[in-house]
Amino acid sequence: MCRINPRIDFAFKKLFGSESNKDLLISLVNSIVPKEDQVRDLKMKNPYNFADYQAGKMSILDIKAEGMNGTLFNIEMQVGDDCHFDKRSLYYWARLITDQIHTEGQAYKLIEKTICINILDFKMARKKDPAFHSVYRILNEKTGLSDSLHGLLQIHYVELERFKTKTEDLKTALDRWTAFLVRAHDLNKEKLPKTLDDPAIKKAMKEVDRMFDEEERAIYIIRRDSNRDAHSKIESAKEQVEIAQKRVEKAQREKEKAQREKEKAQREKEKAQKRAEKAQREKEEERRLKEEALKELEELKALLKDKD
Repeated sequence: MCRINPRIDFAFKKLFGSESNKDLLISLVNSIVPKEDQVRDLKMKNPYNFADYQAGKMSILDIKAEGMNGTLFNIEMQVGDDCHFDKRSLYYWARLITDQIHTEGQAYKLIEKTICINILDFKMARKKDPAFHSVYRILNEKTGLSDSLHGLLQIHYVELERFKTKTEDLKTALDRWTAFLVRAHDLNKEKLPKTLDDPAIKKAMKEVDRMFDEEERAIYIIRRDSNRDAHSKIESAKEQVEIAQKRVEKAQREKEKAQREKEKAQREKEKAQKRAEKAQREKEEERRLKEEALKELEELKALLKDKD
């Protein structure tokens, strides 16, 4: 059982962003990217350095690396829910592109392929695909192909909350790494399941609990608690939204009920009005008939008088 949560960005950065654990980063990257983009080695562009973190030079805890063929990678672990993370990922990708141009006269042909790998501890709100791993590229709308024209962009999203595969059913390297990130706190490093019998996973299990000294552990706790507080606030905000929504729905139902009662009262009023009008017509008809009867009676009296 891991005492350190590898999903906390500070822990993730040290575990996968340290030179001594470069093999773990290579294994993780190769489990995510397609076969043609897999790497034998990586050059760390911003390796973990606690002194840099203390000096404020490592406030963003993503991992930048370069493959031997020049392909650039940006790997990030994001814990807090972010409704606009897709835009953020595009921004980071664009920076990887623009940062390759150092002088005005530098040729565009020197721009290398860039791959962003985003591991998210939440579900992306607007994403319809239920798969936990999604890949986005620039493609021709008609053919569905890149035609080798815009192959510089590749963005991966690994949504941990969508990962539902049972430990005994793990098959791929990505399954194993995702299971490690999601279930590290439940795993016994001395007795890993057969489906996690992988040298990289075994090393990660050993490293994750022994990699922090006392000072680093204090920073980890601060980051962990900060994430918990942020998550709690998000959940509280969601609950408040749900409560407000229920109130709005209740008010709407009451308004609709009042409207129905008003319409019912209006219909009853109209019925009463019609009954009153009918009664008035009957009364007028009765008076007319009475007047006609009296008139006939007067005429008969007058006729009888004339005969006498």
